[in-house]
Amino acid sequence: MLHAVIMAGGSGTRFWPASRKQLPKQLLKLHGDRTMIQSTVDRLGDLVRPEDVLVVTNRILVEETRRQLPAVPTGQIVGEPAKRDTAPCVGLAAAMIAKKDPDGIMVVMPADHVINEVSQYQKAIQSACEVVKQCPSRFVTFGIKPTYPAESFGYVERGASQETDIDRELFHVTRFREKPNAELARQFLESGQFYWNSGIFVWRAQAVFDALAEFQPVMHSHLKKIQDAMDTSQFESVFEEEFTAIVGTSIDYAVMEKYEDISVMEATFDWDDVGNWPAVGRLNPPDEAGNTVVGKHLGIDTKNSIIRGEDGHLIATLGLDDCIVVHTPNATLVADKSQEEAVREIVRQLEEKGWAEFL
Repeated sequence: MLHAVIMAGGSGTRFWPASRKQLPKQLLKLHGDRTMIQSTVDRLGDLVRPEDVLVVTNRILVEETRRQLPAVPTGQIVGEPAKRDTAPCVGLAAAMIAKKDPDGIMVVMPADHVINEVSQYQKAIQSACEVVKQCPSRFVTFGIKPTYPAESFGYVERGASQETDIDRELFHVTRFREKPNAELARQFLESGQFYWNSGIFVWRAQAVFDALAEFQPVMHSHLKKIQDAMDTSQFESVFEEEFTAIVGTSIDYAVMEKYEDISVMEATFDWDDVGNWPAVGRLNPPDEAGNTVVGKHLGIDTKNSIIRGEDGHLIATLGLDDCIVVHTPNATLVADKSQEEAVREIVRQLEEKGWAEFL
């Protein structure tokens, strides 16, 4: 059976001041009239039953996540007691799914992507599931064909083409590459052998849990204790103690860079990893001056900027070019677009100053 695992514990610091600890970007409407996590569940359609959707988030976000996803059973929205990166998140989900469905297949996805071609997306997942059914130890990921030398995405290097019974070409994954510098990104693009890493994976729950046992035995030990405590009266206390004790790391580093049987399938759907404010400019049509505007805006000699405000609040700009202006009730960001990666530095300094009311 297919299970969907939605990783929804991120803090979205690059979307400050709209994204806050209590309401991070996956719970915001950044594109369209649905929040990002709602859109993530929506695009699954009938591919996965609501009771087989598992959302793993931060404990403080559970209540709001449940409010936004009323169709997902309450027990399927799990709050981590501590932030521990994606490997423990995936491992926890795999432990929970493998216990109730030993042959279960997981499609793992972040809660903050934008994908509009839903039918193509669903067909791609179905094709990946067929591969995993035929090759139970196989992991499948989706590669996004790069359109420019992006420095903000991870990359997947493809190797030889693999034989398959499905109507899509598969390639062996040679290696995963971290976010490159500008020159390396250009080389990746020109080689034609690299994809952007979509961060979407399909595999058997037991297979990835076994991989964690091989490559991350200490982490697996903690997760196995949590799995053993499922459906017992001690579960909450065991979950708290064992998960908090895990040393966090990413699933790429923990498993994907070490595992040998991984295939990449070129995505036939559109995709955007909405990681920063300029992504909003890519996703929303600009006006005649090149401005992306959400809210009430009066612009004079203002172009190529992103303006986002609250209902009922006017933002007036004069002489701006390539800027970001984001207004919220208690904080406002004004930044040069070229400095968008430094927004997280604002969050770091707010934490350093102890200004929790703005986080």
